[in-house]
Parts: sequence; C-alpha cells; structure tokens
Amino acid sequence: MATTYLQRTNTSGTSTQKGTISVWIKSGEEPSGNNQTTLASWGDANNHGAILWNGSNRIDAFDYQSGGIVGQLQTNALLRDCSGWYHIVYSWDTTLSTANDRQKVYINGVEQTYSTRTNYSQNAATSWNANSYSVRVGALNSSSYFSGLMSHVHFIDGTQYAASTFGSTDSTTGEWTINTSPSVTYGNNGFFVLKDGNTITDSSPNSNNFSLGGGTLTKTEDCPDNNFITLNPLNAYYTNSTFSNGNTTFASGSSYSGTTANILLDTGKWYWEVKVISKDGDTDNYSIGIQGQEATGTNQYVGSQAFGYQLYGVNGTIYNNNSAATYAAAYTAGDIIGVALDLTNNKLYFSKNGDWSNGSGAWSSSTFDAAVGAKTITAPASVTLGGYYPSQTFWTGNSGTFSMNFGNGYFGTTAVSSAGTNASGIGIFEYDVPTGYTALSTKGLNL
Repeated sequence: MATTYLQRTNTSGTSTQKGTISVWIKSGEEPSGNNQTTLASWGDANNHGAILWNGSNRIDAFDYQSGGIVGQLQTNALLRDCSGWYHIVYSWDTTLSTANDRQKVYINGVEQTYSTRTNYSQNAATSWNANSYSVRVGALNSSSYFSGLMSHVHFIDGTQYAASTFGSTDSTTGEWTINTSPSVTYGNNGFFVLKDGNTITDSSPNSNNFSLGGGTLTKTEDCPDNNFITLNPLNAYYTNSTFSNGNTTFASGSSYSGTTANILLDTGKWYWEVKVISKDGDTDNYSIGIQGQEATGTNQYVGSQAFGYQLYGVNGTIYNNNSAATYAAAYTAGDIIGVALDLTNNKLYFSKNGDWSNGSGAWSSSTFDAAVGAKTITAPASVTLGGYYPSQTFWTGNSGTFSMNFGNGYFGTTAVSSAGTNASGIGIFEYDVPTGYTALSTKGLNL
C-alpha cells in the first residue's frame, strides 16, 4: 500500500470489551526494519490500538491508553515469507475470568505463543470500539504504512471469534484456506472491506463504508485463493535493489543490480510480461530472462552463467554462459517484453509490444508460433537449481526500473491498456497469451 490507507470514524460500539479482527496480508517488501500497520483505532498519540507487522517480523497487537500499554500480544513466530499470504486473526474478550484468554492472535489458523504479553484487566474497555476514534486500514496515524497486499478485512464489534470462523485447513493439501463468506455478527462498528478487489464499500450488512485517507488503492488479481508469483526481495543477488507495488516493481540504485521471482519453475508452460519503466545511462545495459543457478559475485550478471538466459536491451541478443547470440532487436524504456517459457519442450520465447521474435534478429510476428523464435534451454532437471526463476538485471553503469505483470493486470499502479486474450482465464495481460500457456499463480500451477 506504500502511503495508501483507508479510514472511517467509529460510532458508539456494541461492546468496548469484545471483538475480532481478521485480515489476509502479503508482504510488499523485505519486512525487517519497518513497522507496518494492518489495522488501527486511533484516538490520539496516547490513546490507540493497532496490529502491526513490526520491524522484528512479528505480529504485535497492542492497546495504548493514557500513555501506557494496557493490553499487548507480540508473537514468537517470525513472518519472513514474501511469497505467500498470511491470515492474521486478533480477538479479545476482557470479561473472561482467565487472563490469558482475554486476547488471542492466530496466524494461518494456529493460535500463537508470545514473546511479549500484557493481559487486559478483567472487564477493561479497549480502544477498538471507542466512540469517535478513527479506524485506519493500512496506517497508524498517517505513518507506519502497510507495504503490500491486503484482502478480506473483517472487523467484528461485540464477539470474540476463533480463526476457524474465517478459514479452514484443506484436507488434501494441508494448507490454510480462506472462508470468503463467514457467518458472523458484525455489531455496530463492524465492517468487511477489500472483499473482492479494491472496494472500500462495506460488504457486511452494515453501511460502515471507508474513504481513501491517502495514496492510491490498486486492484490486483493476487488474492488468498489465487497466490501469484512476485519478485523476491530476500534474493536481491546484487546490491541496491528496491521493491514496491507488492514486489512487482524493481528499481536498481546502481550498476550490477538484479533479482529473481519467488517460485522456482521446473515444469509447465508459463507467460509473463516485463515493462521497462525507466533507464539511466547512454546504453540499454539491462536484460530480462530466466536464471537456473545462483549468482556468486556482484559482477556476475545472469547471462554470464551456464544456466542463465537473458535478452539484452541494447541489441536484442540472448546472453548465455557469457556468450551473445543473435535473437531479436533492441528494446528500451516504455517497451513491454513478453516471456513465454516452455518447460515441457525446454524452449524460451520473447516478444516486444506483442510482436514475437523470429530468432534471427527481428520482432516480426504478431502471432505466436512455437516453431519460430525458439531458444533451446537446458532441461530443468539438469540445471543447478533444478528449475528456473524469472529474472532481470541492470549492469555496467546503468540503473532504472522494471515493472512485472505476472497476471495482476498492472504495471506498477498502471492498469494494462487493452487486455489480450487468455484461454486459461487466469490473470490479465497486455497482450495475447500463447495457447497452452498460463499465469504463474497457484491456480495456474494446478491446471
């Protein structure tokens, strides 16, 4: 969300002693070092409640009244995964006689243990339903913004629910899955926002609608029941890389900077798009492609590796094992490069602005043909990593920005201008997806 947040003002609550918050979140940056707010109830600097993904990678739910903590749970569990969705539930009932039952935190359906615990006193009034407090989704008090994705934000006024109300364990995969329509009683201040996309209209029976407090709220196809691949800020194998827009935008701060995506591909047929947003320097010293082994030095660009295949911006050659081969023609800022990776037949294809390369130095065909422009790659089972990551690099004096469309339908915060055809129905792309290829997402993996 960057500097984006939602806000509304509480009315008189059903109960200041009981409630539940349920939210799905996906990190948009390396979490360490920054407090990121999922939801807050703000009175003033000395009176507020908040749930943070804090700078030490823990969930921290606290209530601060009259300048002091009156209730707090900070988890032992560390949240470091930037590739998947977490389901966070915080529930409270201060009327309970057992102090440790008065508040609970669940992560993906599991009640947590805590590195820090301050129990509410029995029958205490919390900040969560205080009349006239400002409820913020994605920020504390115009600070500690959440950087990433949020979905299905529930606030329950008056009832303490368990995580099993909002999700369940899949009997086949063992994964925690979302309940998109839980049966709950919302109470006076209860709401349900970000249900399907970026709607800030309350989807509960109430009309507790939100307004946009700041920033830009961007819709994404990435959601708890269809998790899309993103870039991986934990694997920025060169220095000075920065990430934004839910880890789909990558900026280089200096030469030799690059990153991979966060799912290793070893089978199937996949399509994604990369837009060159900007570049600095006189030459287009950057590349887009796939990586099948780890870089071991800060000057080792992907195309220098035996299992790296990178389309070079300055002239459209493909670099592999530090050797350039004629493939297409140059591309530059503003161009959208389509990548089709066929791991059934071990072929790699590139397009520019919808035109596919003929493999002989030109972008020549608006129609994909598997027999034309195929770059043969090493079979995944034979490469060092056992598969390939999507990858992109800046090097030798260049810096700039790439934005990835893995099927979210956006380059950064800009929606695709005219969605192409996509037979799989998974993801939204600027140009036509080749028949038999699909987006890199959990639904795509399970086709």
